[in-house]
Amino acid sequence: MLLTMPCNGGRRGGSCTGWSTQNVDALHSKAGQKRLTELHGCSHRVMCLGCGVISAREELQKRFVALNPGWRAQAGAVAPDGDVFLEDEQVLHFRVPSCENCGGILKPDVTFFGDTVKKATVQFVNKRLAESDAVLVVGSSLQVYSGYRFLLAANDGKMPIAILNIGPTRADHLAELKVSGRCGELLSVI
Repeated sequence: MLLTMPCNGGRRGGSCTGWSTQNVDALHSKAGQKRLTELHGCSHRVMCLGCGVISAREELQKRFVALNPGWRAQAGAVAPDGDVFLEDEQVLHFRVPSCENCGGILKPDVTFFGDTVKKATVQFVNKRLAESDAVLVVGSSLQVYSGYRFLLAANDGKMPIAILNIGPTRADHLAELKVSGRCGELLSVI
């Protein structure tokens, strides 16, 4: 799901002030997107819960391999979210690296369901929103409040909202323009 926002038009000459995504896969960064805010973080980074140090997930993988030479998991089934089911014996002696800076617990640098988006991230996107003339949402149902909140703010500010998505979204009632279709096909036409 991609939430793109906010794009200036009219008064400011049509420049895009920024993009925000709910995705955690770094796809937009890999595509060269500049001025990108990852609302839910990125699974390609790891953060320490103790000291807050951020590091590359790729580097952590090297440490996993070094601590667990020869370890190979035989996954039973794969869950819809990509998790795999392992037997207790498969992980009984598995060693998990800790933060090299403070020895703390490491986790993916993402906002999990039930967590909240970092306050600084919300403030940054709200600042960008305040600098904008309009909002374009692409490929998001906006079911998660972390993205929907910005549409509520845009609506409160009487800002035009356009939505491009297959199927309904939580913010359809706020949109001046709603186009139901494939993003890849329609964005090239716009």
